[in-house]
Amino acid sequence: MENSSSAIQCPSTPRWNSNRPFLTGRFHQETKTTSRFAETKGLSVDSLSLGSENAIGCYNPAVQELIVIDDLLSVLFGIEGRYISIKRVRGKVDSFSFQVDTSMDLALQELAKRMFPLCESFMLINQFVESRSQFKNGLVNHAFAAALRALLLDYQAMVAQLEHQFRLGRLSLQGLWFYCQPMMGSLQALSTVIQKASANNFVGSDVLNLLQSQAKAMAGDNAVRSLLEKMAQCASNAYLSILERWVYEGVIDDPYSEFFIAENKTLQKESLTQDYDAKYWRQRYSLKDGIPSFLANIAGTILTTGKYLNVMRECGHHVQVPASENTKLMSFGTNHHYLECVKSAYDFASGELLNLVKEKYDLMGKLRSIKHYLLLDQGDFLVHFMDIARDELTKKLEDISVEKLQSLLDLALRTTAAAADPCHEDLTCCVETSSLLKRLGTLDIENSSTVPDGNDLEEPVNVTGLETFTLSYKVRWPLSIVISRKALAKYQLIFRFLFHCKHVERQLGGAWQVHQGIRSLKMRGTAISRSSLLCRSMLKFINSLLHYLTFEVLEPNWHVMHNRLQTAKSIDEVIQHHDFFLDKCLRECLLLLPELLKKVEKLKSLCLQYAAATQWLISSSIDIPRLEESVDSSNASSKSRSPSHALKLSSNNTNVTDSILKFEKEFNTELQSLGPVLSSSSQAEPYLTHLAQCILGVGNEQ
Repeated sequence: MENSSSAIQCPSTPRWNSNRPFLTGRFHQETKTTSRFAETKGLSVDSLSLGSENAIGCYNPAVQELIVIDDLLSVLFGIEGRYISIKRVRGKVDSFSFQVDTSMDLALQELAKRMFPLCESFMLINQFVESRSQFKNGLVNHAFAAALRALLLDYQAMVAQLEHQFRLGRLSLQGLWFYCQPMMGSLQALSTVIQKASANNFVGSDVLNLLQSQAKAMAGDNAVRSLLEKMAQCASNAYLSILERWVYEGVIDDPYSEFFIAENKTLQKESLTQDYDAKYWRQRYSLKDGIPSFLANIAGTILTTGKYLNVMRECGHHVQVPASENTKLMSFGTNHHYLECVKSAYDFASGELLNLVKEKYDLMGKLRSIKHYLLLDQGDFLVHFMDIARDELTKKLEDISVEKLQSLLDLALRTTAAAADPCHEDLTCCVETSSLLKRLGTLDIENSSTVPDGNDLEEPVNVTGLETFTLSYKVRWPLSIVISRKALAKYQLIFRFLFHCKHVERQLGGAWQVHQGIRSLKMRGTAISRSSLLCRSMLKFINSLLHYLTFEVLEPNWHVMHNRLQTAKSIDEVIQHHDFFLDKCLRECLLLLPELLKKVEKLKSLCLQYAAATQWLISSSIDIPRLEESVDSSNASSKSRSPSHALKLSSNNTNVTDSILKFEKEFNTELQSLGPVLSSSSQAEPYLTHLAQCILGVGNEQ
C-alpha cells in the first residue's frame, strides 16, 4: 500500500512569506519597480537595466574592466548590474539568460560570459533552497535544502571577499575568473542535481538515490564527488532518523510519507482469526517502491525487524533495544556501519519475539493441542463424541443444531482424557456448507496447481453432518501470526478427511460385528460367507488408508516440523516450517491429488452403502443355501420348510445374492483401477509407494 503525497496533511506556508518578497532571494527578479536609468530608456528591471545614459563602449578598456567586475560581483548574487541583465527564459522556471551591452569590449565580453554558468547555478540553487524548504516537500528535501544553504553561505563569503579585494584595487577580471574556478564545478554539479529533482518533483528516497547516482557519475572529479557525497549524507540524516525509530522501536514516524515502508492501519491483528488470506502479517506493513539504493539489499530485513518489534509492543511487552553510541544510524558510507546496526537490531528483535511466542504464549503446546484434536493424535474423545452425536450428525445440513453438537462435544471432552488438557476449552465445532470435495474445489493453496476443480467433482446427493462436520480452534494474538485462519483451514481439511474415514471404519466395524454374530451358523459357501470376505476386504482397505494417513504422513511430518521449530531463528522461519508441514500433509493425504481422491471417495462411498445394507443382507440370507447348489435342489429342500419360510427364500434369494455380487464387483473394480493410478503416481510422489503396496495387497486378496 502506498500513500500519495497529496493526501498528506501538511502545515501551510505563512502568508507573510509571499506578502513580503524581500524575505526571499528572488525579489530582485520579481519586483516591478523601475530604476532611474530604465526610466530614461523606457525599460523595466525585468527586461534590461543598463543603469547609465552612456554605453559601456564609450569608456576605455581599463575602465570597462572595472565596470564589468563591479557588475559581475552583483550578478554572482543574482542581482542585475548596470551593463549585464538577467532574464528568465519564458516557459522555463529553472532557466535564465544573461545579456551584456553589445558595445562592451569583445575580450571582456568573453571573460564575462565564462562567469555566467556560475551565476546561473547560484540562482538555481538559491531558488531550490527556498522552494524546497516548504513543509509539503518532506524531511529529506528540508535537510538537503539546509545543506545547500550552508554551502551558499560559503559561496557568499567568497564573493564578499572578492568584493573586498576589488575595493582595494587588487582584483582583475582574470583574477576573478581564477578565484571562482573551485566553486564553478561544484555549483554546476549541484545545479544539475536540483534541476533533475525539480523536474521530477523528487522527494524522500528519490532525492537520496539521485545524489548517490550523481556522486558515482562524478567519480573522476574527487572534489565534486566528495561534495555530492556530503550532500547525500546531510540529506539522509532525516531519513535515517525515521529508519532508526523503526528498527529500534517498531514505530513509523514518517509525517510526509517518505519512508519505504507503508502502514495499512485498516488491518487489525484481530483479522488474523477471520481473514483466510492472513493479510495482516503480509500487508499491515509492506515495502513501497521508493527504496534508497544503499538500503535496497537489506530492505526486507528492515521491514521484518520493525514488524517483530511492533508485535511485541502490541502484546504489551516492553521493547528495549540495547542502546549505545555504536547503534546510532546517523551516517552511511563505505564502512557499512549502518548494515551492522540493522543486523544487530534484527537479531535482537527476532530472538526476543521468538522467545516471547515460545515461552510466554507456549506455541509448541498449542500446536500439540491442535494435533491432539484436529489430527486425531488422541482420538478417545472422538469415539465418545461420535457415539453420542450419531443422531445429530446423520441429519441434513439444514436440520443440524450446531449448539447441540457443541454441548455434546464439551461433554465428550470432559468425560475423556482430553479433560486434563488445559487447552480443550479452545476447541469448538462447526458445520460447513459443502462437502469436502466441493470445499477443495474452492481452496486457494499457494504453489499448488493440482487442486481439484469444484466443477469436476461430484457432490454427494444427500450431504449430512458426517460429511460437513469439523472442529475449530480459538487462536489468540500473537499465536494467530503462526496459526492463522488459512493454516487452521488446512488443519480442518485434514480433520474432515480423517473424520470421515473414521466414520467409514466404524460403519464397517458394525457390519463386521453383525457377521461375527452368526459365525456359529454353518454359512460356508453361502452368500453370507462372500459378504463376510467382502466386509473384511473393505475393512482392510480403510484400515490401510488410516494407517497410511496417520503413521506414514502425519506423524513423520510432525516430527520433522517439531525439530525444525526447535532450531528456528525467527518467527518467519516458524511460519515457513509450519506452512510447509501443512501443505506437505495436504498433498500426502491425497487432498491435492484429484484423480486419487475421487477414487478413494468412491471406494468409501461403496463401503458406506455396503455397511448400510449389511443388516438387510444378513437377515435375508440366514437360510440361503450354498451358492453352488442348483435351483432344483433349492426347491427340493424348501418343501421340508414352512410355507412362509419358503416364500421368504423365493422372494429374497436372488436379490440378496445379486446385491452382494454387485457390491463385490464394484468394490473390486474400483480397487483394481486405483492400483495402477497409485503405482504411476508413486513415481512422481514417492510417499505413495507404501499406500500402493497396501492397497494392491487388498486387491490381491480378492
